Amino acid sequence: MKTLAVIILARNEAENIADCLATAAFADEVLVVDSGSEDGTPDIAREKGARVVDHPMTEGFAAQRNYALTQTTTDWVLYLDADERLSPEIGPEIRAVMAAGPVACYEIERQNVVFGQRMRYGPHRPDWSLRLFPRTAVRWEGIVHEVARVELPVRRLRAGMLHYTYTRWSDYFAKFNRYTTLAADEMRARGRTVGGGAILSHSFFAFFRSYVLRQGFREGFLGLVMSLLAGGYTMVKYLKLKYGA
Repeated sequence: MKTLAVIILARNEAENIADCLATAAFADEVLVVDSGSEDGTPDIAREKGARVVDHPMTEGFAAQRNYALTQTTTDWVLYLDADERLSPEIGPEIRAVMAAGPVACYEIERQNVVFGQRMRYGPHRPDWSLRLFPRTAVRWEGIVHEVARVELPVRRLRAGMLHYTYTRWSDYFAKFNRYTTLAADEMRARGRTVGGGAILSHSFFAFFRSYVLRQGFREGFLGLVMSLLAGGYTMVKYLKLKYGA
């Protein structure tokens, strides 16, 4: 019988980790890789039955995900974020996939919940995320928006998950600041440069794509706000690239 590990990267997720772990209880192993939490996240995870490994995130998310692969010996791995909740139907479907084959990697649809509103359009519309892999078939690359490198076919599960992205603006802007810095650092490491005109054009297109092309206007006022912030995110990451964080 094939075995499965659910892997969760966490840092200061005390408010989320218990509910997240509850939806992953069907796995043979739940592994939390903690990168220096100061709010009791590791203790909560252990109380809920997870195995916790402490490991600083010094080289970005891809390196942390790759490190996690070295900490389990299961046949399959499923990556989950602490603010995500798997649907009840996903466990049986994954078991069937693991048992039947043929071997592939699987995307899972995420329904994003932003400040209590489930988003169907705009920058936070439902998205497909590649998360379920045979353990030896995946390698991660990238610093901010890490990418799974696989050679197997990619398929999709029917069951999905909820993604509780933001509940407080302070958390949103803390993440905004951290991710724009990481994005700028990643572009700089690749030798990327940018001028003022490009900053403005990229920022406007990010807003236009979110609000018009992805129909963020259908989400009402919050759709407008999040589309404006999508443009702002693009502007800030390029400003940090040009002038430094």
